[in-house]
Amino acid sequence: MTGDTMQQPSGHAQNADQIAYWNGPSGQRWADRHAAQESLLGPIAEALIDRARPMPGERVLDVGCGSGATTFAFAKAVAPDGFALGLDVSEPMLSQARAFAPKGLPLDFVLADATVHPFEPASFDLLASRFGVMFFADPIASFTNLRRALKPTGRLAFACWREPKENPWMMAPLMAVYKHVPKMPPVGPEEPGPFAFASEERVMRILKGAGFVDMAMEPHDLPMDVAIGGGLDAAVDGALQIGPASRALQGHPPETYAAAKASIREMLAPFQKGQSVALQGAIWIVTAKAT
Repeated sequence: MTGDTMQQPSGHAQNADQIAYWNGPSGQRWADRHAAQESLLGPIAEALIDRARPMPGERVLDVGCGSGATTFAFAKAVAPDGFALGLDVSEPMLSQARAFAPKGLPLDFVLADATVHPFEPASFDLLASRFGVMFFADPIASFTNLRRALKPTGRLAFACWREPKENPWMMAPLMAVYKHVPKMPPVGPEEPGPFAFASEERVMRILKGAGFVDMAMEPHDLPMDVAIGGGLDAAVDGALQIGPASRALQGHPPETYAAAKASIREMLAPFQKGQSVALQGAIWIVTAKAT
């Protein structure tokens, strides 16, 4: 598809920037790297699913499902009589999800904005997400809409990043790039973005405001192999293709790019062990009940 003809979901007006981002070149880059990203984030999906405890016969809503790996996993867990619905605003990634979906699993995908999508009320047992809920412009409105889709006995489980300083796997390459380019404008603590749910106080406030109860946030620390088993060159290339270091370099000339690439390599080299380049990652796994 071209950018002119690509389908985009209608959504909440305040989410327009995010919808444009995930359907533009950046969304396509994430889609193109889906296999590598899944290798990187697979352990987080395992931790989330272990905590969410999907049971055979349940209906699961997977928000921000991307290229569908988590939806596939949930569908396997609830098969044969359950069902998993993957929802995302990114047509490039949902196209891959539909293409790669294992045959015979009880699942479907919908291109939609979770803030305004008219879910069937009280129709899901589990609302889950791996890094798909930090980008809402009005998170209380979004989670209120999502809670309506849950049965009264329904529950919530999602993974989100903790503070940037606790996630050097993302931030260390960015600091290397900042030796060569101006810092990007800071993202406010209430603005959508990867670290928008880092604050325990804020997450609790949002979920309470949306009507959830029995909220809990469990910290998990885990190594992130940014090389994904491909060695130092793969680690450097990954930092340059997606993520904050990549965004900071957009629009800069080739000589700046080359210098920044050398700095990223120098920064990552001490962490190389064999074909792995592992830096620390830190997440919350958040759980709650609908009522």
